[in-house]
Amino acid sequence: MQATNTALLNTLDDGVFPELPNLQRGKVRESYDLPDGRRIMIASDRVSAFDQVLASVPLKGQVLTQIARYWFEQTAEICPNHVLSYPDPNVVVAKKLDMLPIEVVVRDYLTGSTGTSIWPMYRDGARKIYGHDFPDGMVKNEKLPQTIITPTTKGAQGAHDLPITAQEILDQGLLTRSLWTKVCVASLALFSRGRELAAERGLILVDTKFEFGLDSTGKLVIADEILTPDSSRYWRRESYEDRLTKGQEPEILDKEFLRLWLSERVDLSGDNPQVPEIPSEVILELSERYVALFETVTGTSFPRPATDQAVRERVRAALAANFPQYFT
Repeated sequence: MQATNTALLNTLDDGVFPELPNLQRGKVRESYDLPDGRRIMIASDRVSAFDQVLASVPLKGQVLTQIARYWFEQTAEICPNHVLSYPDPNVVVAKKLDMLPIEVVVRDYLTGSTGTSIWPMYRDGARKIYGHDFPDGMVKNEKLPQTIITPTTKGAQGAHDLPITAQEILDQGLLTRSLWTKVCVASLALFSRGRELAAERGLILVDTKFEFGLDSTGKLVIADEILTPDSSRYWRRESYEDRLTKGQEPEILDKEFLRLWLSERVDLSGDNPQVPEIPSEVILELSERYVALFETVTGTSFPRPATDQAVRERVRAALAANFPQYFT
């Protein structure tokens, strides 16, 4: 019990460090834009679902940062990324980009539980979703006839992302046709690499979200995070067919575990559903699922941090060592 309590208490609930300039807060990360064009991004241990921050999950911020690092390194020749350095396991120093006003979700399976997911739309009768035609008779978690791209708008702070079609992106002038084509080509290539490497580890990469920006030269760059358990769904391949046949949910290694736990207990049909306090055993189970995904995907042991130092103290020390001009 003591070890459990210690793990739950030693989390990075936020990445707010008043010494750093130009704070921007997100659901999971705090970011700071430096005058020299660099951006500091600190991954907290907060977990969000259905547009609400629900709890802090031990090791989550480190897992997100380090699994994204693995994928950035594995896909660097496909599309350049924004990373400059990693001063701490929870921290990325990146190039500041002119971010595109859409998010790109690439999907291989008919699944999901959120308002922008294709399964709830299909279940409720839609057969043209995000501009794509779907046949009748499909079941939840079934593989799609082909890989599809389903973009969404980027909701303002606190607002929901909304589905949008490729044609609407062009009609509204959000992106030029040339840039949208580049985004699609990069997204499909990145997803293909992720799917290939995940399969080698016994996993199915179900779907994932990408965010892109343009650097100072106008080059398309992948940003934020890539193929993490927050931005992607992963299932265990070995049991997938059997569980699909039996109408059971696949073995899940990502945040969908928490979404499904909530959906069994809360009416999520309206805006801002009242979410109960997440029990400690569920939080610790989610933590272990994040760690398991890291180890499965990378084929390496997760570098668990020392337990005798608070995560916040470690992060602050790394920031002070790398940006002493702000911590004098």
